[in-house]
Amino acid sequence: MLYLKEIIKIFLIVVFFAGCAKIGYIFNQGLGQLKLINGGVENSIVLSDVRISKKYKSQIKEIEKFKRYFYHYFEKNPTSIYSKTNFLDREAVTYLVTASPHNDIKAKKECFPFIGCFPYLGFFSYESAKKHAQSLDNEGWVTWIRPVYAYSTLGYFSDNILSSFFVYDSFGLSELIFHELFHTIFFIKDEVELNENLANYFGKEMAIEYAKANGINYEKEIKERKNRESLNKHMVKLTNKLKNLYNKKKKAKVNKREAKNILVKYLQEVFRPSITEVCNKLGLIGKKCYPLNIDWNNARFVGMLTYEDRVGEVIKLRAQMNLKSFQKFILD
Repeated sequence: MLYLKEIIKIFLIVVFFAGCAKIGYIFNQGLGQLKLINGGVENSIVLSDVRISKKYKSQIKEIEKFKRYFYHYFEKNPTSIYSKTNFLDREAVTYLVTASPHNDIKAKKECFPFIGCFPYLGFFSYESAKKHAQSLDNEGWVTWIRPVYAYSTLGYFSDNILSSFFVYDSFGLSELIFHELFHTIFFIKDEVELNENLANYFGKEMAIEYAKANGINYEKEIKERKNRESLNKHMVKLTNKLKNLYNKKKKAKVNKREAKNILVKYLQEVFRPSITEVCNKLGLIGKKCYPLNIDWNNARFVGMLTYEDRVGEVIKLRAQMNLKSFQKFILD
């Protein structure tokens, strides 16, 4: 049981350096991760199982192709990642709890010895996530719980394919796999936002490259992604405006009720009208104009910035370096 020994070793190190409140969290997360690892079944067995749907089998085969393409592209030896499949008893694999002050768009950092700091905490159980969010609410934080359908252990463990992956269409699945595999070859400690923005960018771009290289027509999906990117870029600007608005009010020591009023007024008078205008220009109607269907709070804005705020920097840097190859972009 190599994985069990590694988890126990990590747990003992962290217990020595971490506070009591985090020991229980780390222990539960370790058990959850161990369950995922041990719950995996070799893909060859899954593919020969008549009880598994053709749709799932087709998606597993696609993931294997994406994996081969990724490692060939970066000239790296394939690992055992995604060689097994784990069927979960829930739709999402984990639930992230993000917290922010009532008068700022800023993540509450969660730090661990040797591992670094993160702008959220993840839970394998929704009830555990809900309980943690409630405790933060009681302390005066604004919280948001987000279901997550995939994550990476950064190459420390051999991640399995999860049944939660199967909610994605073919193009979305390629984007997801490239995103998660990217984390295994490039990750900067204590730079979660940058890491996620980079993985987001490369996941999307590599999905397009893969489609072109394999003669797959994803024109409709690519157009939808570009429209969504334009919308997300606009949302980043609007979120930073709200952040600046809070910062201007900080000296006045805005209380929770006043901060709530600032948010409500901003959403009604600035955010929603501006988003509606952009959606109309892009032809995004109804559910496709997704920001209008969301109950926004400071923590949810933080979550959005985690994945979108620095994408522009990545695009500009690549253009300045005049690098068409992802491989050179990363290695240089």
